[in-house]
Amino acid sequence: MAFNLGRRLEGTAYGVLNEILSGYRSQDGFARANRYEVMLHAPTGEKGTGKADLQNIFSQIMGIARGDGTVRKTGLRCESISFPGRNLDTSPDTNIYGPTREIVNGFSFAEISATFVCSSDMREKLFFETWQRLAFDPQSWALGYYDDYVGSVDIHQLDENDNKRYGVQLVEAFPKNIEAQSLGYGQNDTLHKINVSFSYRYWKNLTDEADLPKSLQERIAGVLVDSVERNVRAAIPKVLSRL
Repeated sequence: MAFNLGRRLEGTAYGVLNEILSGYRSQDGFARANRYEVMLHAPTGEKGTGKADLQNIFSQIMGIARGDGTVRKTGLRCESISFPGRNLDTSPDTNIYGPTREIVNGFSFAEISATFVCSSDMREKLFFETWQRLAFDPQSWALGYYDDYVGSVDIHQLDENDNKRYGVQLVEAFPKNIEAQSLGYGQNDTLHKINVSFSYRYWKNLTDEADLPKSLQERIAGVLVDSVERNVRAAIPKVLSRL
């Protein structure tokens, strides 16, 4: 029987496709928008700026000092949120002849909005109102120090087994805007929700790239090379015997 390289390559192609589909379905699947986790890291410590009383109030009200899990529960009640985007800021390059071109001069980040379902005691609303008081006290009209009111927000994408597959952190974040909440006698079955917009300095990736699953393109290349190599090695003895 003559060595038919074309037929072997055709068989390899089907094998590669089946192996790719099998691996893709079993290992990763697709990211689902309802599989996520939000962790709020509110300011928790006084940094010597003269606002120890307000910090203490924040800790007592929100249970940070008592450890009753209020901060974590607030994160778990996050009904919706978005992964942050990132925009490359550009400006025209005027130092060249002919058509202009855009050159990058930095990053810019948009605010992130999140929706939280409120408990019967409205502790989620109180949480963010108290956080805002660290930046500006509506009773004394005193401004807070920046380091005393910024925290961070972690957003993670989870897989079907609740493993964190991707994550970002909003660095130096604080609740800039708390939207109004409507009331009405006709809203019998309506849950109270609070919309909060976070301002932050920048965001960073929390995912270790070494732990990330390989991209589909990388897996295709790896599977293709392995399959071709196996078939070529299997055919070598037959080819040599005919020389």
